[in-house]
Amino acid sequence: MRYVIIGNSAAAVGAVEGIRRVDEENPITLISDEPYHTYSRPLISYYLAGKVTEGQMLYRQQDFYEKNKVEAMLGRRAAGIDVEGREVRLADGFCVPYDRLLIATGGKPFVPPLEGLDKENVFTFLKLGDVKKIKEVAAAGSRVVIIGAGLIGLKAAEALALMDVEITVVELANRVLSAILDEEAAGIVQGQMETRGIKFEMETTVERVLGEEKVTGAVLKNGKQVPCDFLVVAIGVVPNTEVAQGTPIKVNRGIVVDERMQTSVTGIYAAGDVSEGFDTVYGAHRVLPILPNAYRQGETAGMNMAGSAASYPGGFAMNSIGFFGLPMTTAGIIKPETPGFEVLVNSEPENQSYKKVVLKDNMVVGFISLNKIDRSGILTGLIRDRVDVERFKNYLVADDFGYLHFPPELRKARLLEGGLA
Repeated sequence: MRYVIIGNSAAAVGAVEGIRRVDEENPITLISDEPYHTYSRPLISYYLAGKVTEGQMLYRQQDFYEKNKVEAMLGRRAAGIDVEGREVRLADGFCVPYDRLLIATGGKPFVPPLEGLDKENVFTFLKLGDVKKIKEVAAAGSRVVIIGAGLIGLKAAEALALMDVEITVVELANRVLSAILDEEAAGIVQGQMETRGIKFEMETTVERVLGEEKVTGAVLKNGKQVPCDFLVVAIGVVPNTEVAQGTPIKVNRGIVVDERMQTSVTGIYAAGDVSEGFDTVYGAHRVLPILPNAYRQGETAGMNMAGSAASYPGGFAMNSIGFFGLPMTTAGIIKPETPGFEVLVNSEPENQSYKKVVLKDNMVVGFISLNKIDRSGILTGLIRDRVDVERFKNYLVADDFGYLHFPPELRKARLLEGGLA
């Protein structure tokens, strides 16, 4: 049995460890276009700001590949899959045969067709290699335009602000972090970042990038012209499904998989940000670009590749993050667009505190916790376990919400299970 994994992040690591739980001997080949040992991508902004070293970013110890009998083909890009011949074709022409294959290629930056993006000092912000290039030009007093005020764009902005770079963030939506925050919470976060000197241009976008060989500025759709020494494209991430093109593997937004993480082609699996996992909140298959979900999907795929019978129970979108000391946790549906939802809010903008809980059929389906996040684990557990909260829902946004507000029988069950936090 020959196992091949395309990718080297959380889903790939989960797959290696899943395979080795079942099969300790048969060879595993791991292919990655990045030349680096597996590392934690959420740490790239901290690396840019000098808060962590490259060694501190490792997702597993240096002996991970050796210990798990993995042949790591790093710095080599998978260009395609020969489904009939059961081979992965690399960009350099080399072919890697497989009996079981996992596609764990993650996401790739969405880069719009924009005039001038081919100039020097235009970067994306997703991988360690991107950040190393930015580090070479991000001197104190230099100027940057960041396109996008999502998680990636704002983490880039935070890191660059700590390096004394002058920052302008351009965002098409009416608020920052529009995918995970509503207007009120977003306003608090934007205000926090503005106190650090970060400027925002909202409800507009970059129309054209200026400069000869190197970028010198950006023309916005609202007519403004913003000078800059470099530009970061952080509009969003899409599933990196290129390797599946020209094959029978079914692809929607991401690669379609079943509960075993197998694709429409027997023997080929997909996991992580490239796949469409089951979202338990929406009750449908969706891309779930969250590291813990990616690992669990990879582990499930790995076990099944090795002959076990594991299934991925599903997950939901959740983010725990902070900016300049302002922490937040969000999960599930945070801004309902259809009838049938109940929304509870506790807002204290003067304290940068905001809590919102979204209910449907007396079950928690989403929440935002800004600043006071110590009870977020309880809310996450209520979503995961689909608990009926009718008897204590009015306490959900209280500052002191906790197990004491649970009905006695539920509190006893949760404490016996080890709690939800």
